[in-house]
Amino acid sequence: MFIGIDIGTSGVKVCLTDIDRQPMTAVIKPLATAHPRGGYSEQDPGDWWIAVQNALADLLATHPEAGTALRGIGLSGQMHGAVLLDADRQVIRPAILWNDGRSDAECDMLMQDHADLAMRAGVRPMAGFTAPKILWLKAHEPETYARIRHILLPKDYIGLMLHGQLVTDPCDAAGTWWSDQASRRWSPELCAATATDPDWLPRVREGTEIAGQLSAQAGALLGLPAGIPVAAGGGDAAAGAIAVGAVSDGAGFVSLGTSGQLFVTTDTFRAAPDRGIHSYAHCVPGKWFQMAAMLNGARPLSWFADVTGAPVGTLLSEAEAVAEHRLPLFLPYLTGERTPHGDARIRGAFYGLGDATGRAGMMRAIVDAIAYSFADARDAIASVTPVPGPLLAIGGGSKSDLLLQTIADVIGVPLHRGEDSAVGPALGAARLAAVAAGAANLADLAHRPGITAVFEPRDVTRHAGRLSTYRALYTALKDVRDLPR
Repeated sequence: MFIGIDIGTSGVKVCLTDIDRQPMTAVIKPLATAHPRGGYSEQDPGDWWIAVQNALADLLATHPEAGTALRGIGLSGQMHGAVLLDADRQVIRPAILWNDGRSDAECDMLMQDHADLAMRAGVRPMAGFTAPKILWLKAHEPETYARIRHILLPKDYIGLMLHGQLVTDPCDAAGTWWSDQASRRWSPELCAATATDPDWLPRVREGTEIAGQLSAQAGALLGLPAGIPVAAGGGDAAAGAIAVGAVSDGAGFVSLGTSGQLFVTTDTFRAAPDRGIHSYAHCVPGKWFQMAAMLNGARPLSWFADVTGAPVGTLLSEAEAVAEHRLPLFLPYLTGERTPHGDARIRGAFYGLGDATGRAGMMRAIVDAIAYSFADARDAIASVTPVPGPLLAIGGGSKSDLLLQTIADVIGVPLHRGEDSAVGPALGAARLAAVAAGAANLADLAHRPGITAVFEPRDVTRHAGRLSTYRALYTALKDVRDLPR
């Protein structure tokens, strides 16, 4: 058996697989996010570790045999988060997350002074990446900056708790803006540009390699035997690719979690920072990927559910039944946007509300907007790499037929829902653990899931005019994005 641990934004997910790497069960523990100021997003790394302990306790309560049959643990997690440690490896402050926009000015400065480094990093600097956060800390929290001795990504902090080593993988390293993507190593030039001592950074190992063994202390705490190999794992984007077998050149998928991605694996490094896409190292040897990254993914669905007090499923049912004429438009930029805009300060908006507009019409506009953001993603990826079809869909948002059909209609590419599509990166992490433990090889990771539903492009014409207006709305609003305080 193998376990995959995914440190998501909304929750920690632990997935148990059998010896053949097929999922048996998954446990989710929710996480809270703090927003101490507008545009800020933070979590306490200690909360991740508590959630991991609780999730594993629940899993072992229902599958006690895993305690003795477990052969490996793999890690996945939200990318870009800055976990800062002092000389004693103690957390200095709450982790600054991927959807935090406070370092926007630092990114502008980096583009002004070091624009040439974007080709090396595989992407232009964007607020939310790890490196610009360090520049912000130096300017705004100098006492914190002075205490930094180690920097980890979220999943790698859990790795430290499990095996005591400071290790990351090439994909999570890629998301920092410190990594030379072609060589898959830390770049002295990128570190120098962002006031970062290279000695602060963890060792980089391929996601299929062992980062360390479960320590006796962690094993006693978790109810597991010491010595279990822990794989380096992968950032959630790459681990999600492992879950659907996207490890060969041209294999792709869409991910609909809190954030959203359109992901295509490549055999070579192909940088195109001017298109707002992420050209990153994969978590398996010799592979890279092109990824359009949308900060808001399926999150607007749960946001609107929170606002209205109605369940997401109820709202989606109402949205599917609503008349399609005179629907409003929605900009889904609740926390800014990366692809294609690279704009941390833009925010969401409804346009075209009328007396007859109700929550059903507003929810349908949100569904359309998520699909339109994937149209922007498709165009960005297609400028450098062919967009394959069909595309597998993973993540919590992939459970919605309406959302998948709308995305297929808008991007003109069939979408497939696969078995265990909602498990995502946690399953990929478990499969990386199987390779690290010697129970599988790299070729086994190319296994594609069985297809449970197919969504062919159908209602294509309805969206042409709406998509054009949606794009015009961003252009119209980007210069009035800062609301008066």
